[in-house]
Amino acid sequence: MEDHDTGAGASAVGMSGASPTQSAGPQPARFSRHAGAHQRHADPRHANQRQTGASLADQQGDPPKGKTRKRRKRRRGRKVFARDDNGAPPPAAPAAIPASQAQSAPSQVEPRPPQSPPRPPQQELPVFAALDLGTNNCRLLVAVPGRHGQFRVIDAFSRIVRLGEGLTASGRLSQAAMDRAVEALKICGDKLRNRKIRKARLIATEACRSAANGVEFLDRVEREAGLKLEIIDRQTEARLAVSGCGSLVERDTQGVVLFDIGGGSSEIALIDLTGRRSPRLANHIVSWTSLPVGVVSLAERFGGRTVTRETFAAMVDDVAARLKVFDGRDRLAHVLASPNFHLLGTSGTVTTLAGVHLDLERYDRRRVDGLWMDRDSVDRMIERLIGWDFQQRCANPCIGADRADLVLAGCAILEAIRGVWPSERLRVADRGLREGILSELMADDGVWRGGRP
Repeated sequence: MEDHDTGAGASAVGMSGASPTQSAGPQPARFSRHAGAHQRHADPRHANQRQTGASLADQQGDPPKGKTRKRRKRRRGRKVFARDDNGAPPPAAPAAIPASQAQSAPSQVEPRPPQSPPRPPQQELPVFAALDLGTNNCRLLVAVPGRHGQFRVIDAFSRIVRLGEGLTASGRLSQAAMDRAVEALKICGDKLRNRKIRKARLIATEACRSAANGVEFLDRVEREAGLKLEIIDRQTEARLAVSGCGSLVERDTQGVVLFDIGGGSSEIALIDLTGRRSPRLANHIVSWTSLPVGVVSLAERFGGRTVTRETFAAMVDDVAARLKVFDGRDRLAHVLASPNFHLLGTSGTVTTLAGVHLDLERYDRRRVDGLWMDRDSVDRMIERLIGWDFQQRCANPCIGADRADLVLAGCAILEAIRGVWPSERLRVADRGLREGILSELMADDGVWRGGRP
């Protein structure tokens, strides 16, 4: 709903024009254009005064100075009077109207303009919610359906909680990490309880999937935050990532490698669009994998604060070795050379690269989401980040202290992916699992059927 300006001349709500009785005194009187005009017309004394004033003017040839009387004027069916000679308003009470004048006297009550029939109440749009608790972030989206296949976000929350901190070494979620996550989830719970949610899906991914105490932690979340989260498998995670990015794959595309570089795992889906295209992009997945490595786990093993070129190369080799055992890696070999093949990345790594590429003074999702980067631009940005030390990475507004020790690990995973599926173009997506959840919830609920919003 849009707000509309009522105009400079409109009165403030709850305020009315000044009453004539409030204007008496030494200051010039002000009269409402809508108040008490008929009373003076009905008083015979004013008729005598008007006759007297006219006779004097006839006798003297000029109108009296300083006491000019203004004629009555009709203005849209109402009469407006000037003040009396002494500056006082007209008498408040009218004299009785003779019966002979009753028919010609104006009505004391203005007829109200005809009112249009009340509008029928607008149908309330259903509200859907998606929550993604990952290894590094806790994110919530609340949305209502829009045009077919689209939705409008009405509330959101995102916080870096680093739930998987220390998980690689210990195999368990640490107490401090769980505390941070629970506090963030309490905020999400409050947001959800304050709205009438038709359907919601609340998921947890790699950190809770691989931790020995993952299920125990989710029991605590249910007790303290009032939220029941489900741990999804890696195939579901890959499918949801694809569903969330469907609108960024153009109609003439023949093949896409979509990747989601997470905190504890990285999902990769190969999408073949050479045949008849389905409304759901996930239906075209011909192969997928989930690498048990993400920016948090890789940075913890190789170091994230101080990253030399040798360290960076070692991280790339580690991920490349994992990709070599992916049996379905060649399922898009027939479109790799096509100009209608490209990579599509949805993660903090690629959005950070895009922000640095655009030289943004502050991260702007509207400029990043959907951005195309060519091969040379990606090469330059990775080379630039490798050349920065930790403090320089912290100082960049699109990286900041929260990502400064993780961004190069993400770049290493990206380099390994580009080595297997070289492409001239990379499309950046600032969207992912939550958008995929919302799209699937709304489609399954039928909110876009039959022309409905």
